[in-house]
This record gives sequence, C-alpha cells and structure tokens, in this order.
Amino acid sequence: MAPAPIPRTGGQMVVDALKIHGVDHAFCVPGESFLPVLDALHAASGTIRTIVCRQEGAAAHMAEAYGKLTGKPGICLVTRGPGATNASIGVHTARHDSTPMILLVGQVGTDCLEREAWQEIDVRRTFGALAKWATQIDHLERMPELLSRAFHVATSGRPGPVVIALPEDLLYRQIAVPDAGVAGRTAAHAGDAQMKSLRELLAAARRPVLILGGGGWNAQACDGIAAFAEAFGLPVGTAFRRQDLFDNTHAQYAGDIGSGINPRLAQRLRDADLVIAAGARLSETTTAGYTLFDIPKLKAAFVHIHPDVEELGKVYHPDLAINAGMPEFARAARALAPAAAVSWGAWTASARDDYLERLAPVPTPGRLNLSEVVTHIRRHVPADTIVTNGAGNYASWVHRFYQYRGFRTQLAPTSGVMGYGTPAACAAALVHPDRRVICFAGDGCFLMNSQELATAKQYGLRIIFIVVNNGMYGSIRMHQEIHYPGRVFGTTLENPDFPALASSYGLEGFRVERTEDFPACFGRALEAERGALIELRIDPEAIKPQMTLTELRNKSLAR
Repeated sequence: MAPAPIPRTGGQMVVDALKIHGVDHAFCVPGESFLPVLDALHAASGTIRTIVCRQEGAAAHMAEAYGKLTGKPGICLVTRGPGATNASIGVHTARHDSTPMILLVGQVGTDCLEREAWQEIDVRRTFGALAKWATQIDHLERMPELLSRAFHVATSGRPGPVVIALPEDLLYRQIAVPDAGVAGRTAAHAGDAQMKSLRELLAAARRPVLILGGGGWNAQACDGIAAFAEAFGLPVGTAFRRQDLFDNTHAQYAGDIGSGINPRLAQRLRDADLVIAAGARLSETTTAGYTLFDIPKLKAAFVHIHPDVEELGKVYHPDLAINAGMPEFARAARALAPAAAVSWGAWTASARDDYLERLAPVPTPGRLNLSEVVTHIRRHVPADTIVTNGAGNYASWVHRFYQYRGFRTQLAPTSGVMGYGTPAACAAALVHPDRRVICFAGDGCFLMNSQELATAKQYGLRIIFIVVNNGMYGSIRMHQEIHYPGRVFGTTLENPDFPALASSYGLEGFRVERTEDFPACFGRALEAERGALIELRIDPEAIKPQMTLTELRNKSLAR
C-alpha cells in the first residue's frame, strides 16, 4: 500500500511532477510569480539543472531545442504578461516543428483573476490557438493530474507545446494529495493491410521518391527508415530543415526539399510516379509555395504517413493514408520486403549524382566565399557535430554545403524564426557537452539573442558561433529587390564590433575577411577553451548561392 501523501506546497508539487517525468533540465527567467517553484528547484538541484537565461524568448528556444534533441518535453518557466508573451515565440516554433515542450507560466493569484491585475494574462485565450493545449490550474488538488496530462499531450500523436498557468497563491498553499504516475507516450501504428498496400504501390512504381520530415523521430526510427529505403533502393529527400533524418553521405540521399531546392530535385519530384511522405506535413516551404505538387490530388500516387490523423488529407489527398508515429511506422517499414527486384536503380543513382554535383563550392562575389567556408567546416568536424541556425539567407549556404551525418545533428526552426541559433546551441552544449556545437547566425539574426552569450559563459558552454555579417537583413533585402528593385529601405544594419563583443563575454573573438584566412582561424576556434566567435565579413552581393544581388535586381527590373 502506498504511504499517505503529506502536505506540500503547490510549488513543490510542480517540481515533484518534473522529477517523476525524468526532467533533468529546466530553462527559465526568474519571476516573483513562481518563487515557490524556484525554491523547490533549489532543493532539487541535484536532479534538475536549472538554467537561468537572459530573455524569455531565448529560454523558450532552449527548451524547444532540448525537446528536439531528447524527444522529452523541454521545460521552460516564465512569469506572466511580458514573460509569457516573450516566450510565445518559442511556443510558436515548437508548434510548427512538432517539438514536445511545456511552458509553465507564473500567474496572478486567484483572488485577482480577471481584474487586469499586475501583468495578468489570460493564458487560455492568449495561447489557445498557438499551443497544442493551453490551460490554467484553478484547483490545487488537480495539480498532479493536469501536470501529468501535460506530459502526455506534449509527447503523444504529433508532439507539440503545452502551456500551463500557475496561479501564485496556489503555489504557496499546502495540501496533501498523491502524485500522478508517469504519463506515457501514445501513438498510432500502421496496420498490416496498410503496409501491404504500400508494398503493392512500390511494386507498381518506376520512379518513387521517399520524403522524410516532421517531428517525433528518434535514432532507432531513423535507422529503421534507412533500412527500408535501402531494401527498396529509394532515393531519399528530406523536408525543410530536417536534413539530419537521413545520413547525407548515404548513396541514396538526394538532397533537401526546401528553400533553395536543387532545380533537378524539384523536377524529379514532379516526375515521380510514387511519392511517400513520412512525417512531413508537406508545408509551404517544403513544397515551394505549394507548387511542387498539384492540389488536392498529386499526379503521382501519394502515400502520406503522419502521427496526427487530422493532417492526413488536410492539403493533399493521399491514395494511402497511414496514421502512425514515426518509430512505429519505421519499425513496420523495416520489416517490409520487396515483392521483386526493384527497377529504379538508375533513377536513384542519378538523384544522388545531382546532389553531389550541387555540393561542390560555387564562385561568389567578394574576398570571402561562404560556400568554401562551409565546405571546410564540413571536412574538419566530427560526424556527430551539432549545427544550429536561425533564419536568414545565410542559412541557405549551410543547408546546401554542409552534410548532416546523424540524427539530431541539425537544430534549425521550420517556423523560420530569427534568433534561434544561439539559444539552441546553448541547449545542445548542455545536453551533449562532449560533442562539438557550431552555431551559424546572420548579423541580424545573431543580435536578436546575442545576450545569451552570457548564459554560455555562466554555464561553461564551449560553442563556436559563426556570425555572417553582410550589414543588412539579407532575406528581406532579397525580397525587397524582387518586388521593389533598387528601392532599398529599412534593411540596412549598423553592427557592433563582433569580436570585441565576444571578448566581453569571455569568448575568443576573430574576424575573417578572406577565404584563405579562414582555415587557420577556424583551427584556433576549435582549440579555444571557452568557445569562440568568428565574424565573417561577406560581400552583400553574395545574397544566395545561385544569384547575386545585382543579378536579382536586374532580373526583377527586366520583368
């Protein structure tokens, strides 16, 4: 018989629930609204490492990156009002990226609710359309129940973020109530009839393509899907910013399907007679603005596998819909055997040749060639290196010229949020202190969360930050030249001395302006004991790998 529960505060109940569910890191910006939780975390410091960040948006992105890396909900604690709204940017990313995450928001006391009290926010209304589930705990005795439910919701089906408001007075109050058990992940499985249909569609195909994407994967699922692809000789493409789901050095990897897609790969997708999308939602970016495939019915036979049943048939009508979690589908796919010898070996080989050809560095304007820089990094870091980035044109160089060689070696937001790379790199270095972590950021992207260099210093995180400085919001400038050629406005940046900024935080700081100087500088950064920042001075003309800014403007003017 279980012992009778003893009285404890609501704050202690929160931390006890975190411990029950195996939480080992919590990211926060402290607030007076949840002091009892902070006090309980102090007592639990031997079990849960609390990471104090400088801004709530960065804390939320660290929690989201932790969720990506571990498959467990990343925990973020913030105060109400400005704290919660700052953190909403990470909730948005977790939703788009299908990442398990729990945001705990300190709320005004129950006696002040709905009076627009100090920094009060209605969490249910504010986050209702943004999170997978948003609620408030109004009764202390339900604290263990609802926290357990939060872990279940965050990890089951299509993973996603949960937001819970914790009224301040409940956190101080004491009550004797038992804990809930560990919430388990629930996922659908592929049925035997569905797998048989998949095998029949493969037997009838001549030009099949497998697309991997979405959330909910783990290393075993990636191994299983690789075995399935190998057994059937399938060319494999990865959805936008999901390149680490399949080893990019594998002979069947055909490239990433997203912004800046290889035109030959795009045409291959249009020519395919069977498209299998496992985990990918086939979102706007992955489908080039919904132009790669006809809506609602593809010209090719279409198999869609997704953990959320509501995603199946949402935009594209599948010939075969399979509602399954990625580990569950990968396990079933691994056991599938071809009915006969495959006939598309040349199709797969040519897809690989197209990818390899596009991997070679390209000429660029200016003295520093970013394609050469990324290629050098790729050749001189271990296969398990974790590469992070936020949003901006600089990321297209990373996606094209770097090769991701293992599961969760890429942390990049499909939400397209700027400022993600730095906090994500901090989370990666905390979770995997034994692995190399490299963060790419544009000058505009980096300065959105550069204050988290202080977090990196405080916790001794050894990260290499590479800041691509072209003195502008490059992505917006590119679109500006497309729609309003020559009318530059609002996109020019005046930047600080980045190496000096890094030095002020205790990092080694470097500036590189010529391609030939990068190898030696990168070697020194690899040896830096406290981490390093390398500023790359890039010619603004080098706006994207396949086109200069002037060429883009002239093309727009000629229309």
